[in-house]
Amino acid sequence: MAFTRREFIQTTGTATAAYSVLASSGCLKRVEHKTTDVSTVAEEFVPGVCLQCPGGCGILVKTVDGRAVKIEGNPAYPSNRGKTCPKGQIGLQILYDPDRIRGPLKRDGARGSGKWKPIPWDQAIAEVAGRLGEVRASGRPESLVVMGGRYRGQMGDLFGRFCDAFGTPNNVGHSSICEDGSPFGHWATQGFKSYAGYDWDNCRYVLTFGGSFLEAWRPTAGNLARYGSMRRGKEGQRFKLVVVDPRFSVTAAQADEWIPVNPVTDGALAMGMAHVIVRDGLYNKKFVEERTFGFEDFTGADGKKHDGFKTVVLRDYAPERVSKITGVPEKTIVRVAREFAANQPGIAAGARGASMQTNGIYNRMAIHALNGLMGSIDSPGGVLVQNGPPFSPWPAVSQDDLAKRGAAMPRLDYAHTDRYPLAGKVYQDIPSRIAEQKPYAAKALILYYTNPMFSTPEVDRWRAAIAKLDFVVSFSPFMDETSAHADYVLPDHTYLERWHDDTIYPSVGYPVWGMRQPAVAPVFDTRNAADTLMAIAQRMGGTVAASFPWKDNQELLRARARGIFEARAGNVQAGDFETWWKTFLQRGVWTNPPYEFASDDPARWKRVLSTPSGKFEFYSQALEKELHHAAETRAAGGNVEKALDSVLTDLGIAARGDEVYRPHFEPPRFVGDKAQYPLHFITYKTVTHAEGRGANTPMVQEHFNVQTGEAWTADCQMNPDTARRLGLSNGDPVVIESAVGAVRARVRFAPHHPDVVVMPYELGHTHYGELARGRGVNPNHVIANENDRLGGLAAFSATRVRVRHA
Repeated sequence: MAFTRREFIQTTGTATAAYSVLASSGCLKRVEHKTTDVSTVAEEFVPGVCLQCPGGCGILVKTVDGRAVKIEGNPAYPSNRGKTCPKGQIGLQILYDPDRIRGPLKRDGARGSGKWKPIPWDQAIAEVAGRLGEVRASGRPESLVVMGGRYRGQMGDLFGRFCDAFGTPNNVGHSSICEDGSPFGHWATQGFKSYAGYDWDNCRYVLTFGGSFLEAWRPTAGNLARYGSMRRGKEGQRFKLVVVDPRFSVTAAQADEWIPVNPVTDGALAMGMAHVIVRDGLYNKKFVEERTFGFEDFTGADGKKHDGFKTVVLRDYAPERVSKITGVPEKTIVRVAREFAANQPGIAAGARGASMQTNGIYNRMAIHALNGLMGSIDSPGGVLVQNGPPFSPWPAVSQDDLAKRGAAMPRLDYAHTDRYPLAGKVYQDIPSRIAEQKPYAAKALILYYTNPMFSTPEVDRWRAAIAKLDFVVSFSPFMDETSAHADYVLPDHTYLERWHDDTIYPSVGYPVWGMRQPAVAPVFDTRNAADTLMAIAQRMGGTVAASFPWKDNQELLRARARGIFEARAGNVQAGDFETWWKTFLQRGVWTNPPYEFASDDPARWKRVLSTPSGKFEFYSQALEKELHHAAETRAAGGNVEKALDSVLTDLGIAARGDEVYRPHFEPPRFVGDKAQYPLHFITYKTVTHAEGRGANTPMVQEHFNVQTGEAWTADCQMNPDTARRLGLSNGDPVVIESAVGAVRARVRFAPHHPDVVVMPYELGHTHYGELARGRGVNPNHVIANENDRLGGLAAFSATRVRVRHA
């Protein structure tokens, strides 16, 4: 990659300058590993929880004369320890944004025409409840689709409860376009289907595959602070960070080493490193012998002999072969593998770049296998399994016969069928299913904190889909692209105006529960979406109303909190519930450290290793069971082995036999012929990305892309050698074209892998506010809707593109 000295300094200098900005905000100062126990908060500060990303950092909101004027970090919150990241500061601009929807709206013209009629809340709730009642009265409750984004706290369960009571199976969360590959990789090998926490404070070596630790890895503020601590190191111990990614990210710029791997070959590289570790005898022999299944050759219960992970990795993943696949020099594979093994405790982690691909689950299984080899599972400096708070249980949902029948129908997105065997939801397929009216017609759509007409791959599919719907209602506080096509908008409060809890994102391991409480009175005539949903359910009557016995969200939160009070544990304890609740609100957080490692108590391994064998599985028996179930369903009494081959073919899985159930390199699939579309398109989130809400916010748009120094816009980035070969100069206008669409941008030189085109995600809105509208481009017009069909994951780097001068 030939760079001039000026170009190199410009690129790396901008990233370093951005890093300095973050440091000066307090994000990177050395912090104590113990949080400050804040027993009370000054009256002018109201404790809360940020909602600019799923990290859910604790904040303190300063108010003066009833107005919020400053946001600080809450030092009692263990994930961010009193700090905030750049996007955590924008809450005030969101709260007082003049483009917020100021009250309930009813469509008063053609859908999408922008013509609205303000209506009172009582009328809005009555009419929406009536329209939903008509859907049930038609005998087709399953025709309702609920799409949710950043639920947090009890909101996901609350909307799920509404779906169950209403009688629809179509509760479609957004995680299949987020980062579902990692939970599936953990489930297949370790038995827990969620993200992992990491003991960064005690880690010596980090291998991150396709994950930007300093930009978009939650919680951002906590990671920035921990990075500062890790960089300073401990006496006699040096920390090293190695980034595997075709994109030269901010994290890569700040890492000890960047490995520009060929796109979507992360799993092969992980397996090559495993080969070296096993070949050289560097793995944790005690852990592998006592706590793993399928490492050595074994004989199954049916008497069939199986090759073990050890045999396969030594036979199939020699560094020479892996180097040809990944483009990483053989000597680098050997050196980094040996370094990783010699500098434990260490962590091998992956995120969106490795997991949200056509081979994403197998990539993550391969990466996590490195942790299994080194015994870096639930041990100091390793991978943690997050504990949740001991909430009081939900009361049973009331279902009439109609709800039971509707809820038993197949899902509209074919999740957990032989089409997507592991999937819990396939968000990105919903527009195609609505447009095709298969497996049945959808009639109504409810939206909560999600904007599918902007955030879905091959986004233009939504125009045909939404026209098929009879009824659309949105809870968005902003007129986003999808809300603009709704029939009713019931605007939510912002997170500084409402009661809304938050259970910590997997990070520190021990339970943490925070509370968003109103820092100020509502600025406009908005309502808490939880209260609105309850009011709609209660207006509908019958078993739907009976499933929502609370008068408002605060009463629900208090009911759930009683379980925590009765546990008599953690930093908040009291003799009676009212005192406990008051103290909890004053502190803004309930937390129950320390994290108890399974390595300290053998009985805890049952929670940490919840696989069929009770061990870390190099041969996934859970995955084998699910795929055989899909095959048996398809066979319908016929030849199961033939049906299994058919299932794997339809899933696009090349592996056969035992390899299907083991970590391995599964060749990726791409959309677009390589001869016509020679480059890989990669999108990413910047450190200022605030789940779409930042696009209309001056504070973050002034520093939108800290790596390139861009503000208020987003250009595409290319390796200068590649650009010059195409006759492009730095700053030239270009067209980026795929088999499904095209966008215009300007090209900027950056030292990425020479085969990729890179563009940040968040801009290109047609709605969302005056400052967001008509600025930048939305890369989802270019990205094809290709999936990891095993888990129903959107494959964000599966699209090939070509670039030409505009």
